[in-house]
Order: sequence, then structure tokens, then C-alpha cells
Amino acid sequence: MMRFNPKMKVREVAGEHIVMRTGGSTADLTTVIAFNESSMLLYERLKDRPFTEEDAVALLREEYEVDEATARQDVEKLVQQLRQHEMLLDA
Repeated sequence: MMRFNPKMKVREVAGEHIVMRTGGSTADLTTVIAFNESSMLLYERLKDRPFTEEDAVALLREEYEVDEATARQDVEKLVQQLRQHEMLLDA
């Protein structure tokens, strides 16, 4: 199980969804990630609860009607990137 880091903030800037970590009253601008439509969907649906990669794969398959291999590849890539920047935590 994992969860989104509660110190992670998503902001819309010039039509893009930008993700950054905050610490206290300031944002850590050394790590900024742009979320695409599917990443944003996962964040919106899963941000308030623990989840597994399987939960994320199922959401992508349901929303976009993609095959399991494609959804899994997208989820694994996102999880790796977010964990690297401490934006995903173990639940």
C-alpha cells in the first residue's frame, strides 16, 4: 500500500498541472513534476486514501479503456518517479 505525500501540492499553471512538495510555508521548487491527464486522474481519485498499484491500474483501465499492460506500464512509471522525489509514501 502507498499514499500520496500530504506535503505534495498540485497547482494549475498555464494550463498544466504542476506538482511540488511543500515544507512549512514554502514550496520545494527543486522538484517540480508536470502531471498529464491520466496522472491527474489518479491523483484526484486516490489522494485521500491508501492504494495499491492494482487500484491505479484498474482506474486507468476503467477510465480510458486501455489494456492492462499499457495501464500497468504507465502506473509503474508514475510510481517510480513520485517515489524518487518522496511524493509517494508507504501507507
